Amino acid sequence: MRAVIDGVLTGAVYALMGAGLTLVFGVMNIINIAQGILVVLAAYMTYVLNRYLHIDLFVGLVFTIPMMFLVGVAIERLFIRRLQSQGNRTGLSILVTYAVAIILEGLLTIVFSADYLHLHAWYVDRSIPILGFYLPYIYLMGFGLAVAMLAVLYVILYRTRLGMGIRASVQSRLGAELVGIDINRTSTLAFGIGTAVTAAGGMIFGATSVFNPNSGYDLISILLVIIVLGGLGSIGGALIAGVVMLVIEDVTAVLWSPIWSSTMFFAVLVVVLIAHPTGLFGKPEARAQ
Repeated sequence: MRAVIDGVLTGAVYALMGAGLTLVFGVMNIINIAQGILVVLAAYMTYVLNRYLHIDLFVGLVFTIPMMFLVGVAIERLFIRRLQSQGNRTGLSILVTYAVAIILEGLLTIVFSADYLHLHAWYVDRSIPILGFYLPYIYLMGFGLAVAMLAVLYVILYRTRLGMGIRASVQSRLGAELVGIDINRTSTLAFGIGTAVTAAGGMIFGATSVFNPNSGYDLISILLVIIVLGGLGSIGGALIAGVVMLVIEDVTAVLWSPIWSSTMFFAVLVVVLIAHPTGLFGKPEARAQ
C-alpha cells in the first residue's frame, strides 16, 4: 500500500515535468532532449534563492517560473526556430536539444561543480501520519503543487485564446496558419510554457533527491518513457502514465526487487506500444501538417 501511495505522489510530479515535453512535441513536433537538464537547472535556481537569499522553496517559484519561461523563449528563438523550415525537424531537434543539454550541463558544472546538492526546508525532513503510514510533507505538498500546475496548464490550453491557438497548432499547423494564427509566436509561447513548468518539477525533484549537473540524463529517460506511454502530445496521458509507471516501479521494488523495478518500467512501455503504437491516449491524426 505504501508503494502505491508513493508511486501516485511521485508520479504526478514526474507527469508535471513531462507535461512541458509533450506540450512542445504536440505544438512544434520537437523532441526536447534538454528537458531533463532544464529540470536540474530549475533545481539549481531554487538552491541559489534558498541558500543565498533565504527564500522558501515554494515562494521561490514566484521567481523561478518566469525565469525558466525566459530560458525557454531564448532556447526556442536561438536554436529551435531555425529548424522550422527543415524537412526532418523532429530528428534534427533531438541533436539540437541534446547540444543545448550538453552546454547547460557544462555551465552548471563550471558554476556549481559536480558535487551533489539537496534542497532543504522544514517540510522536507518532516512527515505526517496518514492511514498508518508516515508520509513526508514534501511529497504531499509536491503532489498538490503538481495537480495545481497541471490544472493551470489545462485552463491555459482549454479556456484561453492562446490555448485555442496551441490546440489548433497541435491538430494542424497548416490549418492554424490558414485561419490567421501566428505559428512562430505560438511556438515560442508553447516552448516557454513547457519550460516554465519545469520550475515546479525541478524544485520538488531537488527537495526529494540529490542532484548534480549529470542528473538530467536519468530524468530525460524517465520523462520520455512517460510521454511516449501516455501518447505524444497528450498532457492528460502524461499524468496518467506518470502515476501508473511510478506505481509499477515502486510496487516492483517492494514486492520483487529494486533491481527489476527499472526493467518493469520499460517492459510495460514495450507491451503497451506493441498493443497501441501511439500510446495510451495518442492519436495518429494529431500531427497532421
